[in-house]
Amino acid sequence: EARGKAHVHVVILGFGLGDVPEKRLYDYDTDPVNPTVSVVRNISPYLIEGNDTVLAKRSKSFCAVPEIAFGSMPNDGGFLLLTPEEKAALLRVEPGAEKFLRLILAREEFINGKDRWCLWLINASPMEMRAMPEIMRRIEGVKAMGLASSRATTRELAKTPAVFGEIRQPARRYLAIPKSSSERRSYIPIGFLEPEVIASTDLFTVPDAELYHFGVLSSAMHMAWMRQVCGRLKSDYRYSAGLVYNNYPWPSAPTPAQRAAVETAAQAVLDARAAFPASTLADLYDPLAMPPALATAHAELDRAVDRCYRREPFPSDRARVEHLFALYERLTGPLAPTAKPKRGRATPRPPCA
Repeated sequence: EARGKAHVHVVILGFGLGDVPEKRLYDYDTDPVNPTVSVVRNISPYLIEGNDTVLAKRSKSFCAVPEIAFGSMPNDGGFLLLTPEEKAALLRVEPGAEKFLRLILAREEFINGKDRWCLWLINASPMEMRAMPEIMRRIEGVKAMGLASSRATTRELAKTPAVFGEIRQPARRYLAIPKSSSERRSYIPIGFLEPEVIASTDLFTVPDAELYHFGVLSSAMHMAWMRQVCGRLKSDYRYSAGLVYNNYPWPSAPTPAQRAAVETAAQAVLDARAAFPASTLADLYDPLAMPPALATAHAELDRAVDRCYRREPFPSDRARVEHLFALYERLTGPLAPTAKPKRGRATPRPPCA
């Protein structure tokens, strides 16, 4: 009964046992009041025209693209994490700790440009740590928290209290994708980070991503797929490695010219962002505040990526998703074995770029 505090999101779907000869889809993309009505052969589980294909979580992409991973998890009870104020207070008493402080980003910090710091002690020697009493106090706090836990895994991690519980930090520049993003945004803000910046578990990382991969993942094509198959946190988009990224049908063998066009357009998006250094990603991707130069750069990127899939432009996101599901079925069809495979022989990946 707390007004403005509790929000419930409900989706109601009706199902019938019998088939009907004429099926209709109502598309509100272009007009929120007067939908476009299409008579279709079949309505898929994703409420588009298509077959009854249901995506399953995959541990790896079926295309030859860089692997996606979770960020690192402290599991430290907060003792290895610091606000900017706590960082300043620590350095006043332990100036030698500065070499072990790293910027750590979760979704909130990445999108809204906030600072958060962590003690990254992987390469710290025992002598260096013991020379800093405040650091040792924090490590002792991690150990005590771990030993008091009811979880066996956390108690085991108490044996190495100076480091994060799960470490998956890339050793080279990587692409960061926030796990959740506002449904108001046309694009999930993603971007490149240097290896010195620690990604928390609230970010996905793609360590081997190139400019082309950034371009495809930042396009209307990938965003349409994401909105159709991702989960939701309230009404926010909830990106997923297993459902969204690893099931995404990348362009099949784009030509060098098509790939170059995507890279050029992707760089233009990054350049348009860089023209506003004081603006956060939240500022830049607010639909009411997005700079015209950035909107233009994204529109050109959308066209470049669309042309990697087909010559004709896509009239709507629904058309994009229907095309992607048809491509998904073609690409994954050979992966479904008709006979028991011989031992030692792996099924080759489809020729996705």
